[in-house]
Amino acid sequence: MSEEPQVTLDSHSLNPVEEKLRGPLEEQLTSALQAATDKIRHGYDGESVDEVTEQLLDGTRSGLHPDIAAGFHPDHAQLRRVAEAIVTGH
Repeated sequence: MSEEPQVTLDSHSLNPVEEKLRGPLEEQLTSALQAATDKIRHGYDGESVDEVTEQLLDGTRSGLHPDIAAGFHPDHAQLRRVAEAIVTGH
């Protein structure tokens, strides 16, 4: 994968407080996803795309504050694309 995964929040689904915090929140989510991606990429040992997708979700959540992790519901298709890139070695 030539570029690192990014998390972008849909401003239409955010309440006013979340919208105000959107930039720092996106940075924190992106950082946690990138850390999980790097860890899984380096430890990849033939797991399926579904297994890697689940590892990405778990790994990202474990890198977040528990309150933020509880509200982190990424687009499954986007997370799966990151997993596919790990599995195929891109």
